Amino acid sequence: MKEVTVQELKQKIDNKEDFQLIDVRETFEYETSNLEGENIPLGGILIESDKISTDKPVIMQCRSGKRSAAAVMQLEQLGFTNLYNLKGGILAWAEAYDPNMPVY
Repeated sequence: MKEVTVQELKQKIDNKEDFQLIDVRETFEYETSNLEGENIPLGGILIESDKISTDKPVIMQCRSGKRSAAAVMQLEQLGFTNLYNLKGGILAWAEAYDPNMPVY
């Protein structure tokens, strides 16, 4: 499984690179804090796979990286090859860049 670090994600954002960020946490978690990605909870990731880009990098993220890793594995079974897991999830992002971000 391909992964990106929060430092690599920040660099992509700062460089305005063309990629899609998918947050696979539940809606109430997303509403607590997010990185402005598209919210598709893990339970619906296969049903809503048509919302996921196939022609640019897609970074999947969650709280710690476990659910997003599960999403990557499920979607790779459908043939996706452009997926990356955000290592450490939003917890790693908060620790590195936004210590005031509400996390749980």
